[in-house]
Amino acid sequence: MSSNRRLKRIAGHLDKSGKTGVSSQDCAATSPEAKPQSQNKIPGRQDILKWNGWGYKDSQFMIKDGKAQFTGSRYLLGGLTFPKLADWFTKECHADINISSPSKPLPDPSTLPTSQINQPFFNCVKESGIQFTLDPHTRLFHGHGHTCHEIFELRHGVLHRIPDIVIWPSCHKDVEKIVRLAVEHNVCIIPFGGGTSVSNALECPVEEKRMIVSLDMTEMKKILWVDEENLVAHIEAGIIGQELERQLNARGLCVGHEPDSLEFSSLGGWVATRASGMKKNIYGNIEDILVRVRMVTPRGTVEKSCQVPRMSTGPDIHHVILGSEGTLGVVTEVSLRIRPLPECKVYGSIVFPTFDIGIACVREIAKQRCAPASIRLMDNEQFMFGQALKPEGGSYFKSFLDGLKAVYLTKFKGFDHHQLCVATLLFQGDKQQVADQQRRIYDIASRYRGIPAGEENGQRGYMLTFVIAYLRDLGFEHHFLAESFETSVPWDRVSDLCRNVKEALKRKCAELGIKYPPLATCRVTQTYDAGACVYFYFGFYYHGLSNPLELYDQVETAARDEVLANGGSLSHHHGVGKLRKKWLQQTVSDVGIEMLRGIKQAVDPQNIFGNGNLL
Repeated sequence: MSSNRRLKRIAGHLDKSGKTGVSSQDCAATSPEAKPQSQNKIPGRQDILKWNGWGYKDSQFMIKDGKAQFTGSRYLLGGLTFPKLADWFTKECHADINISSPSKPLPDPSTLPTSQINQPFFNCVKESGIQFTLDPHTRLFHGHGHTCHEIFELRHGVLHRIPDIVIWPSCHKDVEKIVRLAVEHNVCIIPFGGGTSVSNALECPVEEKRMIVSLDMTEMKKILWVDEENLVAHIEAGIIGQELERQLNARGLCVGHEPDSLEFSSLGGWVATRASGMKKNIYGNIEDILVRVRMVTPRGTVEKSCQVPRMSTGPDIHHVILGSEGTLGVVTEVSLRIRPLPECKVYGSIVFPTFDIGIACVREIAKQRCAPASIRLMDNEQFMFGQALKPEGGSYFKSFLDGLKAVYLTKFKGFDHHQLCVATLLFQGDKQQVADQQRRIYDIASRYRGIPAGEENGQRGYMLTFVIAYLRDLGFEHHFLAESFETSVPWDRVSDLCRNVKEALKRKCAELGIKYPPLATCRVTQTYDAGACVYFYFGFYYHGLSNPLELYDQVETAARDEVLANGGSLSHHHGVGKLRKKWLQQTVSDVGIEMLRGIKQAVDPQNIFGNGNLL
């Protein structure tokens, strides 16, 4: 091995390629004696995560004595009180904090659907030594994602079909074995990673009569090898994003793929949904950093024969796997491009007089190809929400207005408090790169009347990304339905799309007789040469309505129709699942749908991977 080839030992041995780590052929469960079988749930993430809400059990917003608090110590917001949040919730969401809608408790196991057992398959699983469980609560946990529908129904005790068994493979060979058995005995498999789907992708089809396996990949969480010379790491697909970054960071490396769900989503899930991260301007989307992938299908394992940066060998099979959403097979191992940890990380923020002016500035930054690692432009409604999240007595989390009050009276004269918006920034690189990029970004912003608003505000805005999902659970506690959705759109249609979709949300709520206007807000979260990703949040107060979910469906459908009418995409990074598949045909054409069906028929003629997504 040449002296300039520095390979870091992760675990195990040196494989034949000269890379350090565990060989992808190794597997602890190659025989029943190798690992004891289990009919009990594997302790871990399920024990610390909510079964009917977002995130950790010990982390939540709650209102006590008229003030909102955030519990737990996992986040910077933990233990803090927010005196303005309850007022904002009452005023902007029209909610009554004195009327609660508490969740029903975790159901008694005896009330949950019993497992439908395919006995020959089950006998083979028991003999394999691969871990599994029939535990009702574990099956319930694996039977849903995080759409508004799923969480609302769980909170109100509405239960549908859930998996009949949960199986935890520990390596690629385990997965091949389970899939072979499923084909032999005609059993349905639904892959499960982090469980963060917001497209109904994890829902068990109610019409499915076969035994349903939830194939939980989270025991496949090893970094198999790291090649520092070529800057590639080979990783098992069940690893959670935050853990992947933690392990690589400890060795001075990173992937840099940072979706909002980084704490909970898995590498395999990123591939299966064509995910995007907050820092894609530097690191790229998942398709940009993927080098090689292994996927087990009912017809066998599919993978490229070599690990190279690019191939011209016909249609790219990676792009058949990317976005396949568990319909063709299950991703087991992934090779990703990695990078050295950046020397410098600096946050920033800019206030603009209006959202349209902010969009024009962000577009210019994209045009000049000088966007920082992350740039997010929030509309005025989100700006005002940010002010409501100022903690009591907090010195670290200063509000934009408090921090800029003196400047506002002078240099901000002419800015309307009800129109201004803010962009949060994250710069990464070496010190000189960051300094040059800051200078260039703030120079462009000044041409659009943008005013720097400080590093603390930028860091606060970036951090809020990880806790904003917890607010939906607070809404559920007080009869407020809320959801988010995203799209991508050409630059010349960004402003119109944002305005028209928010108006469509309000108009549809009024048509349906929803008493109060909905919360409707958006932000530009990703930028490209040709357009941007726009993220919407909306919700409405449903107390007194007999059919809130039906109304919600109609409102969301109207919003999605408006997105498509304004030239937006069906999805930017959430995927299709079952929630959006009714629009897929008009999105990819009749011929496109037939191509997808042809691939499905060729790879999975028995519909073993029968989650019902996409088609």
